[in-house]
Amino acid sequence: MSSIEEKVRSILNAKDLGDITTELCDFSLKEQNATAEAQGVQPSATSDFVPKVGQTINYIVACVMFNEHDELLMIEEAKPSCAGKWYLPAGRMERGESITEAAARELFEETGLNAEMTTLLAVESAGGSWFRFVLTGRITGGRLKTPADADAESIQALWLRNVKEVPLRANDILSIIEIGRAYHQHQKLLQTEEGLLKQPQWHANVLPTRHPHKRNYLRVLAVARKRASNSMNILISEKNAHHFPTVEMHPNRSLHSTLRKFMIEIFGAELPQHRPHGLLSVEHGTNSDEGSDGLCLNLLVAFRPPLEEISLIGKCIWQELSSPLDETLARILSSKNGSIPLNVVR
Repeated sequence: MSSIEEKVRSILNAKDLGDITTELCDFSLKEQNATAEAQGVQPSATSDFVPKVGQTINYIVACVMFNEHDELLMIEEAKPSCAGKWYLPAGRMERGESITEAAARELFEETGLNAEMTTLLAVESAGGSWFRFVLTGRITGGRLKTPADADAESIQALWLRNVKEVPLRANDILSIIEIGRAYHQHQKLLQTEEGLLKQPQWHANVLPTRHPHKRNYLRVLAVARKRASNSMNILISEKNAHHFPTVEMHPNRSLHSTLRKFMIEIFGAELPQHRPHGLLSVEHGTNSDEGSDGLCLNLLVAFRPPLEEISLIGKCIWQELSSPLDETLARILSSKNGSIPLNVVR
């Protein structure tokens, strides 16, 4: 098995690649700015942008927790600006925390309950410097917060069957609640004989892997089928060493915009039809040497035309995948919930 296939398997198993992304980045912020200037456009971010929690970047965690009665865990806000309104347990990550640590801390502070996080449900981004990581898990202990326990974090926590029973702080959580509800129902189905007989319709449990990155990166796993052999191929960059094409996230652009500009660098202005399916895994950690809180999102992108009709202008090649990997990726691509949704919000 090739090292590229080993890397695909590592990502599918939510393990970091150990790559030094600064050396394997195909389109850095510096290069993006140079391209913009060549087109007469003034860059909107400095080339030396470093993601630092609480300073230059915001990482938010939100927990969607359902119990055995299909009730959702919600909190009543205590902040003066939204007192009396209800929301999911959520909050900002703190320096040095992992994503799962931040989620467990926020859940305990706002609900009084301890939990073990089991999987990411979604990642949301606004621009390139605000990210919300949505997780779920199982309650392991603690005591549900009552109004007698009210503090600056929250007034109380309740298990609710219907979120429409209470006034919400904002409706932006409704879509991720539905993702959490569907996942919860899927997990319940797996406990039945009927569910075990069905093909898995959901991604496996995926938690962010703790691996430091100096900057924020989007690593693209782009796949296309070769018409002649009907085999799935994956795109490989040949810059410095063979790796999956990687772009530095622009802090002032949406991820869709960053991805599109990167694709043009590889395929030219006439982009072949393609769609981002979702995330396969997330890498995050604090780089103590630089004090940065970098992130790497591993994004699966599927091309509709056969490989023979796709032109490459960048330093990339296609590599054929073995049958087992072909089948695994095909199964992920055929299911709406086969990967973790990456929701780009405005």
